[in-house]
Amino acid sequence: MIQLKNLSKLHTQAEIETTALNQIDLQIEAGEYLSITGPSGCGKSSLLSILGLLDAPSSGEYWFDGQNVSGWSERQLSRLRRGRIGFVFQSFNLIDDLTVRENIELALEYSDVPVAEHAGRVDAAMQRLGIDHRANHRPSQLSGGQQQRAAIARAIVSRPALLLADEPTGNLDSAQGEEVMRILRELNQEGTTLVMVTHSPAHAAQANRCLRLLDGRILVDALAV
Repeated sequence: MIQLKNLSKLHTQAEIETTALNQIDLQIEAGEYLSITGPSGCGKSSLLSILGLLDAPSSGEYWFDGQNVSGWSERQLSRLRRGRIGFVFQSFNLIDDLTVRENIELALEYSDVPVAEHAGRVDAAMQRLGIDHRANHRPSQLSGGQQQRAAIARAIVSRPALLLADEPTGNLDSAQGEEVMRILRELNQEGTTLVMVTHSPAHAAQANRCLRLLDGRILVDALAV
């Protein structure tokens, strides 16, 4: 599904150049569950942004479903990303002025799903995450766990093949975090390719494969024991 070849990412600020990713070679098969760990500043977020087509590498190649997307325009990347890649963030990123239903449906506005199917898709996603009784509530009226479940519903409503999760349990207590991890495992077991950045060794160990980064390089790439 995904292949990175000799991929690097450089950041330049005030004439100071830093290397976020340094000659990364990585292959991710469809249906895999991959966790990414490492200390702050090791390149985890940069790697996830590139995998999600939100950022471009400085050099190297990124192959997605057999296509080398390196150097593609933002319009081309947006078209490829639409409906095929879902994102779950630590900070939820829900819009306060919209209800739960409206937040979830917003993801379909940028997909190829026909408008006639939107209501059914949203209902199914809310029921799947157990938040259908909160459909007309605003995010501020939800607990942290409910907000993250709403964010996951938004991420999966278009039924993406690839789900990227950036510290999805970082703002949750242990019970809420374990519930989110259960949901992510279920989605992967149903065929969704899952890549998750986490600081939790216990959560990382739940993946089928663990990647550890250090200074922009892959230090460890191992199957879960």
